[in-house]
Amino acid sequence: MNKTTKAYIAGFLDGDGCVMLQLIFRHDYVLGYQIRASIVFYQKTQYKDFLFWLKKQLKDGYVRDRNDGMSEYTIVGYASVKRVLKLLLPYLKLKIRQAKLALKVIKQTPGGKRYTPELLLKLAKEVDQFAKLNYSKKRWRTALEVKEYLQTHDLLSP
Repeated sequence: MNKTTKAYIAGFLDGDGCVMLQLIFRHDYVLGYQIRASIVFYQKTQYKDFLFWLKKQLKDGYVRDRNDGMSEYTIVGYASVKRVLKLLLPYLKLKIRQAKLALKVIKQTPGGKRYTPELLLKLAKEVDQFAKLNYSKKRWRTALEVKEYLQTHDLLSP
């Protein structure tokens, strides 16, 4: 992909996209939570062909229509998000802090191994920073909730 295309996509992410790390509760997980990394681009459904062009360029993710006349192109997963952020990082302006924080957290994830309760809690605190950077109003899963879960299930050392 040439520099102009990377810069264009980065600009689109800056304006009509989002870099996210989320705490997801999973009752079937030993530690109760996972950290989900994602990048989402938004566009009116009538212009969703552009999202398919993005998907072709970035070679990952999926496009879906919402019920409000908008469509989303979403890339999920540590490896995919890391690859795309590294590709776009030199060109980002507004989302540069989110991208750097996401890459920092992804770098600390244990890969194919399990999280320790302490590492999950440490990274959950980093994820909390996204609420401030993304002006999140709906976010309700926090590091405090993770800590309480780990403590009530005797998974966290005092």
